[in-house]
Amino acid sequence: MTSELPKVSVAETLAAKIAGLKPGVLPASSTQKCEDLLIDVIGLCVTARNEDYVQSAIAGCDDDGPCTVIGHKRTLTAAGAAFVNGTAAHGEDFDDTFEGGPVHAGAVIVPAVLAACERHNPDGRMALTGIAVGTEVLCRLSVVVPKAVHKSGFHPTAVFGAMGAAAGVGAALGLNAKQIVDALGIAGSMAGGIIEYLAEGAWTKRMHAGWAAQSGIRAALLAKAGFVGPRTVFEGVHGLFNGFAHTTKGDYEALTGDFGASWVTDTLAFKPYPCGTMAQPYIDCARRLAARGIAAEDISAILCEVAEGTVHRLWEPLADKQRPRNGYAAKFAVPYLLASGFVHGGVGLGAFTESAIRDEKVLALAAKVKFVIDPDNPYPNNYTGHIKATLKDGSVVEDRQPYLRGGAQEPLTRQDVTDKFALNAQHGGWSKSQGDAALKLLAGLYGGKIDILSLRE
Repeated sequence: MTSELPKVSVAETLAAKIAGLKPGVLPASSTQKCEDLLIDVIGLCVTARNEDYVQSAIAGCDDDGPCTVIGHKRTLTAAGAAFVNGTAAHGEDFDDTFEGGPVHAGAVIVPAVLAACERHNPDGRMALTGIAVGTEVLCRLSVVVPKAVHKSGFHPTAVFGAMGAAAGVGAALGLNAKQIVDALGIAGSMAGGIIEYLAEGAWTKRMHAGWAAQSGIRAALLAKAGFVGPRTVFEGVHGLFNGFAHTTKGDYEALTGDFGASWVTDTLAFKPYPCGTMAQPYIDCARRLAARGIAAEDISAILCEVAEGTVHRLWEPLADKQRPRNGYAAKFAVPYLLASGFVHGGVGLGAFTESAIRDEKVLALAAKVKFVIDPDNPYPNNYTGHIKATLKDGSVVEDRQPYLRGGAQEPLTRQDVTDKFALNAQHGGWSKSQGDAALKLLAGLYGGKIDILSLRE
């Protein structure tokens, strides 16, 4: 059996490229995206800081230490801070998305690298390198076997997040190639995250980013200390892809081929709405139809063309998606989301309160929404939207959107990202002066020392 193992594994090829990267070599576009990620993630941590699931996450930690929990007085170990900050950043489902995955990189990688650097290597240039590397690894892993991890019942952000965080923290702490291989191998035994939260809107998806972040820190530190992990963690008979995608066959070239020469990180999408990514183009379509003067009560039926790969998460069981059980379940219910966008002209953080999800006008419209699978839908390479509304007078109105607003084809500007930060900071209870001071700090963080004490409460 040993003779059948590759002379050079996928992880070894990847680690050699990571270890060969030098601080300051990122292209300007990738540096800007990592700056945007930093701003976005910190804002998301602030907006969620008073939410019940974040309070529970902090209360469940018994590992006090020197690292910053964004928006809180209490400090934790690097792993503990990464866990809470990652949970907060992902909790409102308002974080970035890699459209090819789909995976959410920022909520995993930024908390992991920031906490690791704050504790072990407070060098802003190394943090930038680590965030770029971790994001790149996470996103590229998601396209090795597209859609397979979701179909197997796992959350790709959770599974690939642990690997990306291990790589990113490894790069930020200056691990050598052998140590990075070990870190990836170790992280493979820490990866996980089932998607059963979909059944009743449970909180577990929220912690997946945080768990992956803390796993990456632990894996990198273990590897740095000499702990050995399997070098065939990706392609092995009992490796990551066999475990979570039920195959060892995949496009590993998509992971390693031009790593370091081309950056898919540049294509990351920032969400306009705090809910499931693939639902967002449908909300845009609904808003445009409403803007044409169509009244909700004049609609007799709505039919949406959808991608087969999104049905089990966003469209079924249809009755639950038309009338979600709670606010968190509503974030992954397209019928509710497009109805809310139609009735209220948009979907904000206030659309998921207990009173909001019982809005009878929204629910009446959501009950009219059905779907049909479009076999030619380009998902996951593109996220599209479509609404075909039949009015009570028999006429039909229709709207389509060919891509995700905020994504590669219509990216948010830096001003858009900072405006989003300001709204999130305000929602989390920060004053304008606190928000402005945080933005000033973040603007220089990658160029100096990692000192984020002022981001505590």
